[in-house]
Amino acid sequence: MTVLGIAGGQTARALFLATAVLTLPACGPVDEPPAAASERPQTPGEQIAGDGRPVANVPTPPQRGAWVILGSDTVVAEVARTQEETKRGLMYRSEMPDGTGVLLLFQGEEIRSWWMPNVYVGLDVAFMDVNLRIVDIQQIEAETTQARSSRAPAMFALMVPQGWLAAHGVAAGATAELVLGPL
Repeated sequence: MTVLGIAGGQTARALFLATAVLTLPACGPVDEPPAAASERPQTPGEQIAGDGRPVANVPTPPQRGAWVILGSDTVVAEVARTQEETKRGLMYRSEMPDGTGVLLLFQGEEIRSWWMPNVYVGLDVAFMDVNLRIVDIQQIEAETTQARSSRAPAMFALMVPQGWLAAHGVAAGATAELVLGPL
């Protein structure tokens, strides 16, 4: 499991992580996130007890997925790593359960534009920079054919059910924490 809390000055680390994740295969099934922040691992790598033994049954994100932690809330996200997965996104889906989403990873920061033909659910899209700071949030209606663009350069885009971000008090300027599941 990889825990990533990006702060200023760690751009190279973020770029390495994004590049590494982009090369992984398709997304797997979704598992439950931890109930509280105290249950989340605080350091990268294998969890070790105080006496040096590996800790059993430590919660982890889904295989080939991620937890995107926004304050006290966690989104269980599929991770779109390839250009094909990013283009497909949420096409042909008619529902998205509360607390779930899709995280799109791009190779660098730039203005991101797309439309949503064949996406049958309304979405909130949180555009994030290389430091996982939300630089723009947009609500996009289902089956929109008008192209939409981020207001600022973004390296990540988190798509969740429409209204989820506002309902959980998530606004532009917030910083996410990203915990990647096993490969």
